[in-house]
Amino acid sequence: MLKRFTVSMDEKLLNDFDTYIKQRKYVNRSEAIRDLIRSVFVEKEWQADKYVMGVISLVYDHHQPKLQEKITETQHGYHHQVISTTHVHMDHYNCLEVIIVKGKADSVVELSNVLSSLRGVRNCNLAMSTTGKNLH
Repeated sequence: MLKRFTVSMDEKLLNDFDTYIKQRKYVNRSEAIRDLIRSVFVEKEWQADKYVMGVISLVYDHHQPKLQEKITETQHGYHHQVISTTHVHMDHYNCLEVIIVKGKADSVVELSNVLSSLRGVRNCNLAMSTTGKNLH
């Protein structure tokens, strides 16, 4: 059931919000507001160490000695969190590994931090998401 409510805000803030809506291709303000509210609740799930989903993306130098082996060993050490991985050869030196993860937020963050700290990892990003069970 949808409920309507009124929001009052400064004209400049509303103009900035309308620009945001256009840039993001929202059809209306309501959907944009719903997404912003959902993103706050996803963040709260992570802060409360709830069961979550996420994607870790790694860019690394595949010429770094034993790095691929360390990445694989680390994933095996967190096999309960790792759902799937995809490996992409970007060029002669660089690889991209995308790791879909699930589990308690703290363990997923820990896995991301361990991978990020490996010598030869040039970039590590954790995209935090939700199982969707608590979002409507």
